[in-house]
Amino acid sequence: MTRDQAWAIVREFVQSESLRRHMLAVECCVCAYAGKFGEDDEKWGVTALLHDFDWEIHPQAPDHPMKGEAILAERGVSGEIRRAILSHANYSGVPRESLLEKTLFACDELAGFLTACSYVKPGKSIHEVDLGSVKRKLKDKAFARNVSRDDIIGGAAEMGVALDDHIAFCLEAMKAKATELGLEGQRA
Repeated sequence: MTRDQAWAIVREFVQSESLRRHMLAVECCVCAYAGKFGEDDEKWGVTALLHDFDWEIHPQAPDHPMKGEAILAERGVSGEIRRAILSHANYSGVPRESLLEKTLFACDELAGFLTACSYVKPGKSIHEVDLGSVKRKLKDKAFARNVSRDDIIGGAAEMGVALDDHIAFCLEAMKAKATELGLEGQRA
């Protein structure tokens, strides 16, 4: 499946602009890791783009992503991509084994958290976010309370990457794509 085909599925199933941007942010981080690891960035990007495509039609566990997986199978999405998407949900029963699966999981919650950190900055820009501010916000349980800190910390550990390095890497990847992610804000 190509990125264009995956994006067409996203546009068909996802109406929420914020959910689309989340999927793009996860794609951004996952593709940056694909480049770092010498992996297939299109396959990794397609996986990241599609990981939450069914959220609006199946917003409850365990329907998401299990029911979505069947739709992707009908659309010809490879078993490797579908498995990675299933594994990003801890309750799916699909263990994360491949580097792609571990990377998708590690980037999912963190991308959302970094986006939230951007929105509370004066200029609402990801360029105002730094490692220190992210670490402080991670300790604030009231901030972005729906984001699982355990998943962020555990995701980095599953990848074998230090948490600080993981945050910094994803932050830089998202800064490089700030305009596309709607996170350019109003830089001074």
